[in-house]
Amino acid sequence: MHLSDATWTDVRDATIDAAVIPVGSTEQHGPHAPLGTDALNAASVATEAADRYDTADRYDAAESRRGDVLVTPTIPVGIAEEHRGFDGTLWVSPDAFRAYVRETAASLVHHGIDRVVFANGHGGNIDALAEVARRFSRDPDHDGYAVAFTWFDAVGEHASEMGHGGPLETALLRATHPELVREDRIEAAAAGAADRWGEWVAGVNLAHDSDAFTDNGVIGDPREGDRERGERLLDLASDSLVDLLAAVVDRDLAEN
Repeated sequence: MHLSDATWTDVRDATIDAAVIPVGSTEQHGPHAPLGTDALNAASVATEAADRYDTADRYDAAESRRGDVLVTPTIPVGIAEEHRGFDGTLWVSPDAFRAYVRETAASLVHHGIDRVVFANGHGGNIDALAEVARRFSRDPDHDGYAVAFTWFDAVGEHASEMGHGGPLETALLRATHPELVREDRIEAAAAGAADRWGEWVAGVNLAHDSDAFTDNGVIGDPREGDRERGERLLDLASDSLVDLLAAVVDRDLAEN
């Protein structure tokens, strides 16, 4: 069930096991991929996982599984000041981001939906979301429980090639939103790409902003991210998220 498409009575009458809150960013992804890449990819994985959870028959052991997964609207702006050198990038402070995400999740608990997964698509959000999940789960004012999931950390051996606007993000877009990939700019994106994130000395990244080490915002070769790879990434990430949802639903919250 998608919250944006449902009526309030649909939500009231539904049996909901857990909610997924997609969390992304609005930031540069090179000349070939849209600013909304992280939000789009987070929403794609969340939606696919919810559909698979709702129809899965391989979780018979999950005795507490009884209903559906609710997918909320995507949080589209995150912690992305590192991309401020590229036009169109939006960002908020870490404090504002954490508060917004936490209060959004708390809204669900008010309606009796006490298990939440943040489905993240942006590297800059990872630490903040982990903190939000911990604090949310420990909050004495409600019985909610949350965990944070990042799709590109859940794709097996592909994860090492993440980059930025590189093969993985481009591949997933080609599988889910091919009309948004500027195919005529792929060669230019590859030509101006950096090989890795940052400028490292003694284990320290000297570059605080991405425009210090990449001419066009890309890290990695987007030419290596075709549609078939994107479909595989969607399978891996969404199956991983289904596994996580089943574990969250089955968890005894008294253990937290």
